[in-house]
Amino acid sequence: MTTTTPGTAQVELAIGGMTCASCAARIEKKLNRMDGVEATVNYATEKAKVTFDADISVADLIATVEATGYTAEEPAPPQTDGNEGEGGPTDEEKADAELRPLKQRLVTAVALAVPVIAMAMVPALQIEYWQWLSLTLAAPVVTYAAWPFHRAAWTNARHGAATMDTLISVGTTAAFLWSLWALFFGTAGTPGMTHPFEFTIARTDGAGNIYLEAAAGVTAFILAGRYFEARSKRKAGAALKALMQLGAKEVTVLRNGREVTVPTAELQVGDRFLVRPGEKIATDGTVVEGSSAVDASMLTGESVPVEVSVGDAVTGATLNAGGRLVVEATRVGADTQLARMAKLVEDAQNGKAAAQRLADRISAVFVPIVIALALGTLGFWLGTGQGLTAAFTAAVAVLIIACPCALGLATPTALMVGTGRGAQLGILIKGPEVLETTRKVDTIVLDKTGTVTTGRMTLLKVHTAAGTEETDVLRLAGALEHSSEHPIAQAVATGAAAKAGTLPVPEDFANIPGLGVQGVVEGHAVLVGREKLLEEWAMSLPASLKAAKDAAEKAGRTAIAVAWDGEARAVLEVADAIKETSAEAVRRLKGLGLTPILLTGDNTAVAEAVAAEVGIGEVIAEVMPQDKVDVVKRLQAEGRSVAMVGDGVNDAAALAQADLGLAMGTGTDAAIEAGDLTLVRGDLRAAADAIRLSRRTLGTIRSNLFWAFAYNVAALPLAAAGLLNPMIAGAAMAFSSVFVVGNSLRLRGFQAADK
Repeated sequence: MTTTTPGTAQVELAIGGMTCASCAARIEKKLNRMDGVEATVNYATEKAKVTFDADISVADLIATVEATGYTAEEPAPPQTDGNEGEGGPTDEEKADAELRPLKQRLVTAVALAVPVIAMAMVPALQIEYWQWLSLTLAAPVVTYAAWPFHRAAWTNARHGAATMDTLISVGTTAAFLWSLWALFFGTAGTPGMTHPFEFTIARTDGAGNIYLEAAAGVTAFILAGRYFEARSKRKAGAALKALMQLGAKEVTVLRNGREVTVPTAELQVGDRFLVRPGEKIATDGTVVEGSSAVDASMLTGESVPVEVSVGDAVTGATLNAGGRLVVEATRVGADTQLARMAKLVEDAQNGKAAAQRLADRISAVFVPIVIALALGTLGFWLGTGQGLTAAFTAAVAVLIIACPCALGLATPTALMVGTGRGAQLGILIKGPEVLETTRKVDTIVLDKTGTVTTGRMTLLKVHTAAGTEETDVLRLAGALEHSSEHPIAQAVATGAAAKAGTLPVPEDFANIPGLGVQGVVEGHAVLVGREKLLEEWAMSLPASLKAAKDAAEKAGRTAIAVAWDGEARAVLEVADAIKETSAEAVRRLKGLGLTPILLTGDNTAVAEAVAAEVGIGEVIAEVMPQDKVDVVKRLQAEGRSVAMVGDGVNDAAALAQADLGLAMGTGTDAAIEAGDLTLVRGDLRAAADAIRLSRRTLGTIRSNLFWAFAYNVAALPLAAAGLLNPMIAGAAMAFSSVFVVGNSLRLRGFQAADK
């Protein structure tokens, strides 16, 4: 996908071969070294967004990436009709094909490593030729299963860099090669050899020691971590797919006086198409026939359906909630508002800096130190005349003990327990990168419709004139409104039925476009609608009802007048009701040190009334989807770390742009996929619980990482001194793993705040 501006061009490249955030940083660094190039590489989405001068070609950019040791290509344009082409693989099939080799390596590693570890750690299992059986089982693990680590380590070495892959590859290779030497040239291959269960610290020549369980165990543990990470990454582009699938798949086009059903992708500008009640509008256009109410809340956040008639503009993917419309297409394909919103989401995802994984940050310093220490140990023992075998024993022991299998468990186990506990509480955490952000967040932006409010029009109040019973108003108005398809009418009918019971059937009914409804119910001539409808029948609201109507409209609610038998009888208030838990949720968010802001596409009066009721001090209203992104960017430019909570398509781009996106699980797929955390219950209180759980999980991962290194670092001096026997090496790995797992399991005790 390439775009151009005068003098510059922009392209998005699909990057292959990255194994960690360090890879993304290396590619970004190489691209930015080119004159006239500005690049951002996102490890999560595996894309590079590059702006470059016109005298540079895309081929030059791809060549630079390939010279760095990775692959690059221009990604295929997104499909707008949900199809992947004739006979071509679907996105799901492509993702499965990419995951399959990793899964095969993981299954192989686990199946073969478990018996190797068991034989090494349990003397009772050490049969006469157990060491040769261990070699047979461990060889495929260290070669085939660990191949991605060796390949990445070689790529890193060619570019003078070191990451976790380097440490894993060097450590496992050293352990395996030393075990081969000990088996074939030392005494470890002697029938009946055992590793006794003892922790003596003594210098040995290493000829009787094998470390196959270290090589196989590290590979299996870390492959498991990589596999679960890859599974979470595969959904990085799902927000775009969800957006593109929101639109109508087929449309009824009027051609030569006939109705013809065609795929939406075949629509042309100027085509006239039919939209029946309950159907989605196929593309952006102008109404040329009919009138209706259009529910655009999914796109705009406006809770009240918009009345449209001839000459009004309508947006693709919005829902026709009323009458029959004929629309003339004005924008199709990539020019529609839906397609532009998809582009906003993609830009926000690509522009969000990929969180550096803690293990990679530590390993960037730790790996070179360990390798230098191993070489120093080798040189020291050779220099003191201890002999080549003893010197190599000590040097290899340094490399082996420095490769902590617990490091492979540190993030996955905490994440597994944390996400499992979150799922029980209705909180879904997408991946480890999400957790680092929760610690820094200081501002939380809340969408109104569907997040703070229910997102449904609800009958809130009934104001009656003197001498009029509320039950009579609900029965007569509800009966008439029940016959209308308008969303506000349905809200009145639902509320009336709930309060007044079974509603009578109208004897006569007529819809007055833009004004309301009229009819006969139980012998009464009833009018329900705008005040103007009553005025056309020479009726006016008494002072008390007029005041109630004005107060309702000032609060941003919809006021509906009710009259029968020539007299105004009542005013009904209809609005998007605030969720019962929203005020408590805002209080809890403030308690976490967050500043709440209400951000909505709805009108200012409605937004301010909602904010006042739930305790939010800052309101930004009447904003379009692209404006929501701009608001988040402005807050970030002010130095704030921004969390965003939303549920609609109109929130998707802002959720992706925010440092932390929390999507309501009751919302659209596009919002859920663009968010970092999903709140399944649709209860805003879960947002506070999600941030608390994420911070707790991050703290657990940090302590896991510390201890994963600490046990091994503590044993490094013993290794360098040549005093490390296999039992101590195995125990250090086992104890660090047990501690990490136990520490992670403490997250199972996390509790949601009292309801």
